[in-house]
Amino acid sequence: MQEKIRAQFPILQNSYQGKKWIYFDNAATTQKPQSVIDALSDYYINKNSNIHRGAHYLANKTTEDYENARDEIASFINASSKEINFTRGTTESINLLMQCYALEHFSEGDVIVLTPMEHHANIVPWLYLKEKLNIQIRYIPFDEKGFLDTSSLDQIIDEKVKLVSLAMVSNALGTIHPIETIIKKAKSFQIPVHLDLAQAIAHFPIDVKSLQIDFASFSSHKMFGPTGLGIFWAKVAHLEKMRPFHFGGEMIKEVFLDRFTINELPYKFEAGTPNIADVIALKEAVGFINNIGFENIIEIEHRIYEYLYAKMMELDEIKIYSPYQKSIGALSFNIQEVHPYDVGQMLDSQGIAIRTGHHCCQPLMRALNIEGTCRASLSIYNTEEEIDQFINVLKRVIKILKP
Repeated sequence: MQEKIRAQFPILQNSYQGKKWIYFDNAATTQKPQSVIDALSDYYINKNSNIHRGAHYLANKTTEDYENARDEIASFINASSKEINFTRGTTESINLLMQCYALEHFSEGDVIVLTPMEHHANIVPWLYLKEKLNIQIRYIPFDEKGFLDTSSLDQIIDEKVKLVSLAMVSNALGTIHPIETIIKKAKSFQIPVHLDLAQAIAHFPIDVKSLQIDFASFSSHKMFGPTGLGIFWAKVAHLEKMRPFHFGGEMIKEVFLDRFTINELPYKFEAGTPNIADVIALKEAVGFINNIGFENIIEIEHRIYEYLYAKMMELDEIKIYSPYQKSIGALSFNIQEVHPYDVGQMLDSQGIAIRTGHHCCQPLMRALNIEGTCRASLSIYNTEEEIDQFINVLKRVIKILKP
């Protein structure tokens, strides 16, 4: 199956300095299958037009394709189409939540619960709100193995909390958080919950209704779709109470010289000409995932992650920060006493792409008492053979760089 999957990704057929690319930076962005690339080209070659406004064939066809994509994405997470709001990415989605929900409904002394393992996109907006409204932020701690400590929830989540916001999967360590336990605790106080699904959306099925959450954010480019496109999902009851994020065309129903009225959902949060081509292409990415099936995705990714972890454990000079169990895709490590950037550069010279640095998780790195890590993150097109090549090169890197 993996050979058929790999064949759909043109970039994986390319070479770098005579070597086939080994792409282990999937937590940053996934590669794009030919179907997604074709959808982008087809829009600009055959359909290019604005949506919702024209009376001609191209406008009607493009509008139909755009809204069909919204329907497909809604079905993908078991949501209603009018709950799907297109943004520029997970970061903008979380900013939308902060600006249009929290900023409008929270006041001094209210509490938001996060974790120290969050991407900056799910910390910085709330730090801004802390400065703006003098709210409090509480953090669910994590242990030395990289797991959240849910035994502390009774002290952290109480009637003062107005929102719990956390990632389902850590982008830096790959840890799958015990979200069911945290959500259950939040719901015992009727507290809304927001999940950052950026690192989860391509790895296992998401059902926003079964999760019993209120808000969710994720990005197209981490699920084999185009960059610069995200989804903000929220229950209709919340969306109807929230003010618009931007103002202008599409989010309005009527405009007068002294007033305007707001359009119905989901257009209320989509001012201006949207990212039409990328939305249409995202539908193809969803189709690509559905055609493979999450059962197969989970089996492949579990197998190759176990293989990578076992191989890495054989290297005495390596310190691994990611847990073996309850983890998906990403493995963070360092060569002891070697800066991660040096490791990344040497791997790159051999055609192997990993990510080095703090992974937009500086609080986590400080808690681990390190500057950053090397992160090898896998996807369904990665293979055991690539892992073997990676390990062999890494052994040579250790010999060269280890003091």
